[in-house]
Amino acid sequence: MLLSATGWGTLAGGAVLTITGYALGYGEAAALGLTCLLTVAAAVLWTLPAPVLGAERRIAPSKVGRGDPAEGVLVLTNTGGRTRRGLRVADRCGDRDITVDVPPLRPGTAHELRYALPTARRGRVQVGPLRLERADPLGLARRMRPYGDSATLLVRPRICPLPVLPSGQAHHVEGPTSDTADDGSLAFHALREYVVGDDLRRVHWRSTARTGTLMVRQMVDVSLPHTTLVLDTRHRAYASEDDFELAVDCAASVAHAAARSHFPVHLVSEAGPVLRTEGSGSDGEALLDGLAVVHQSELTSAATAFDGLENHRGGGTLVVVTGTGDTLGLGAVDRVRRRFDRATMLRVGAEAAATATATREGSGPGSGVPQLRVASLDELLAGWRWEAAR
Repeated sequence: MLLSATGWGTLAGGAVLTITGYALGYGEAAALGLTCLLTVAAAVLWTLPAPVLGAERRIAPSKVGRGDPAEGVLVLTNTGGRTRRGLRVADRCGDRDITVDVPPLRPGTAHELRYALPTARRGRVQVGPLRLERADPLGLARRMRPYGDSATLLVRPRICPLPVLPSGQAHHVEGPTSDTADDGSLAFHALREYVVGDDLRRVHWRSTARTGTLMVRQMVDVSLPHTTLVLDTRHRAYASEDDFELAVDCAASVAHAAARSHFPVHLVSEAGPVLRTEGSGSDGEALLDGLAVVHQSELTSAATAFDGLENHRGGGTLVVVTGTGDTLGLGAVDRVRRRFDRATMLRVGAEAAATATATREGSGPGSGVPQLRVASLDELLAGWRWEAAR
């Protein structure tokens, strides 16, 4: 049970008037003071009974792109025998409260409330617990009662539909020349010894009879493009938080385009690996979920993001996403770019060029790598299509 600021003021004023009126013999003041005290008491009694209500809240949808609409949907049912008035719902969403007034509820009736949830920033937004507030008609007292459990709204990066960059390398039609190619079912690569879990339909019986060891055919996917994505999350690399959010949107768009085509994606940052996918049907959703909770780091150099790429198996596409600020450590891209068939750098920020066109810079980090200047997702789409057509 809580008194509002008005309730506390009325209580204090009533006490002063009552005491002063009786002490100085002012009957009118004493009567006014008693009226104030009785009004506060009546407000407390009004809000004291807990309303008998059923409450069910859900989030629609539970996963949403940054800036897209999401709603809290609440169904209140009056399971008591009296009409309930003066109700208000307060739902905690992140670090703020969302309040909605409830119309009068007759016995046995239900009412659906919808209210917008904030989606301006990525991340896991805790929604709830839901609180039902009942106040008296004068707003002097209120009673709060929690309902239900908390829920989570996942705000993911915004994406735009991008084509997959061609890797620029033709693979041998009979199979790859490297044992590091992905296991698959498209082409025969070599014979190897059987291990537990191998498909018995791939047993090569002639070689098994000749060697006395159970041998199986190793089948591989010979033309599966890999995308390695380096996301610079350093705080000093971006002029503003909005620039970093745009960088994550760009990285998500590139990764989702590859995953949508069932191509493997390896996503890393200077803080360490973020996510690796192998080309399954749900990889796109997993990538968006993973990037929803990526935060800026206080590291000074981006070089550690490229350390593991020096031993890359070779081939595929390298995409580096960074800001227009500090470039410390980005020179490492020149050290690893030869391990890939194709490399591209996205320089993201509001200070980028007005049009997203690919340019080759003559000096600085990644001087031999095509660079796209991106100030919006629309510019990313235009520049990426231009880069894919080269």
